[in-house]
Amino acid sequence: MKSISVIIPALNEERFLGETLQRLHEAVRTLQSSHDCPAQVIVVDNASEDQTAGVARRLGAIVVPEPIRNIARARNTGARMAEGKVLFFLDADTLVPPSVLARVVTGMGDPMSVGGAVDVQHCPSRAFVRLYLRFWRVLGRLGGMAQGAAQFWDREQFFIQGGYDETIYMGEDVEFYWRMKRVARKQGRKLCYISDLQVIPSPRRFDRWPLWKTLVWTNPVLVVLLRHRKGPWRGWYEDVPR
Repeated sequence: MKSISVIIPALNEERFLGETLQRLHEAVRTLQSSHDCPAQVIVVDNASEDQTAGVARRLGAIVVPEPIRNIARARNTGARMAEGKVLFFLDADTLVPPSVLARVVTGMGDPMSVGGAVDVQHCPSRAFVRLYLRFWRVLGRLGGMAQGAAQFWDREQFFIQGGYDETIYMGEDVEFYWRMKRVARKQGRKLCYISDLQVIPSPRRFDRWPLWKTLVWTNPVLVVLLRHRKGPWRGWYEDVPR
């Protein structure tokens, strides 16, 4: 049975990281009750100015510092420190169901699988925003796209393909998923998309941002055009409402 490392990039996430880790520990217990599978949890502290690292340590996570603020770089830093044969990348404000790690390990037990993702369910308070995000979720699934709130990869293939692109400041998760999809097709292998489970990110951005900001910053055309520029995306990670 393959081992698994959970990698959580975190920038000023003391308010949300605790519940994320508590839910994750429940998933680890569920995994170990059904599989003989070692698991580790790594939090990459991406130059936080709050108690993110302290929260992570108190809840039993391995804390790895990454002083340069770049989520792709933080993901890759965590991957280099990980021991698992499966790398599971989870956002710091995202809640997982108890069975998620067991399902990932089962999916990655298929030698034809190079990795994949878990479905994401956004739950903002405003009905229009919920419908808008659900539209992109359905469109993404139809187009074979998956966000990085919960992605997982075969360790060997992850490093062969160079990990997440550190020149990208927004959408590095989608870009890597597309890249791995091409790799899987070329190798005659597949991606494992878990659609009957959902992880739930915090709705804090969408609940506090004005509607225009949500519409602009979630527009995939804009993301593609500006993803290599850091300035436009500072507010997505560094100034996100806490």
